[in-house]
Amino acid sequence: MDFGVLSTAGIAQKAFLPGIEASDHDVTAIASRDESDARAVAADYGIEEYYGDYDALIANADVDALYIPLPNALHAEWTKRAADAGLDVLCEKPLAVDAGEARDVVDYCADQGVTLMEAFMYQYHPRTERAIALARDELEDVHSVTATFKYRLDRTEDIRLSSELSGGSLMDVGCYAVSLVRQVLGEPEQAYATTADTRDAGVDTELTGILEYADGATGRVSSSFDTQTVQRYRIEGANGWVEVENAFDVPDGELELEYRIDGRRGVETFDPVDQFRLEIDHFADCVAADRSPRTDGDEAIATMRVLDALLESDERDRPVEV
Repeated sequence: MDFGVLSTAGIAQKAFLPGIEASDHDVTAIASRDESDARAVAADYGIEEYYGDYDALIANADVDALYIPLPNALHAEWTKRAADAGLDVLCEKPLAVDAGEARDVVDYCADQGVTLMEAFMYQYHPRTERAIALARDELEDVHSVTATFKYRLDRTEDIRLSSELSGGSLMDVGCYAVSLVRQVLGEPEQAYATTADTRDAGVDTELTGILEYADGATGRVSSSFDTQTVQRYRIEGANGWVEVENAFDVPDGELELEYRIDGRRGVETFDPVDQFRLEIDHFADCVAADRSPRTDGDEAIATMRVLDALLESDERDRPVEV
C-alpha cells in the first residue's frame, strides 16, 4: 500500500515513517504547510513527492491511503476531504473534537465507501492484547481499572495547549487511558472529572476522572502535562490483578507484564516490536479484505462519548451520563 502523509508532525517523523520503513508498505508523498519542511522530510526518508499544500497532495499524488497526524481540530475536515478523493484513512487519535463530529465523519466515510481507522497504536502491541486477554479470560469479577498517562510538556507554544485546535491533556494522552478502560470494562454509565489549567491556556493540563458502571465497577483515568512521564494501567478482579508499566508510547527494548491471579504470580516478557508497524499492517490488511479495523469509527465514537462526558462533568462540577 502506498501512503500519503498530511503534515510533517513529530509523531509522523518519530513513529509512523519508521513504522512504514519496517513494513512492506511505502510513503510516496508528504505535504506540509511549509514546502521546505515537506522537502526536508521527503529527503530524509526517501519519499518521492512532496507538497506545500494538503489539497495538492490529495489531488495529485498517486496514493492508496492517507495518514493524518494533523492537530485534533483538523482531523474531521481532512478525513472527509480524503474520503471525497476515494482514499482510505488512518487518522491519529482522537478522530474528532467531540462525539457528534466523530459520528459525522464515520457516516461520511461509510457513504464514500472508504476504510477509516483511528490510530490507537498501543492496541496492536502483543502485550496489550495479552493483558486484555488475561482480564477477559482469567480475572473474575473485574471491578477496577486504573489508567494513567502523564508527561512534562515543556514548550509554552504548542498545539496541545491550543483550545482552538482542541488541545488539552485529555485529548492528547488521557484518551489512551479512557480507551484502555473501555477495552476492559466496556461503556460506562456516568463520568465525573476535575481538571486544572496550570498554563492559563484555556485547556486542561491536568485531569482526573472516574467512570462508573452499572455493575458497580469503576474506571479511574488521569492525564497531565505537568509531571515526569508516567504511563501505566492496573486491572483488578476478585481473584487477582494485571499491571503494565510504560503502557502506551512504549520505549525501545523488552517490555514486561506482571500479574497475580489465583495466587499465581507471573511476569511475562515481550520482545521489542514496532507497534506502529503492526498498526499499519492491520490497516492495510483490513483495506485489502474490506473488513472493519479493530479501532474503527464506532470505537472512535464510543471513546469520544466518554471524553465529552468527562469534560462536561468538569464544566458542570457534577457527574454526567455518558
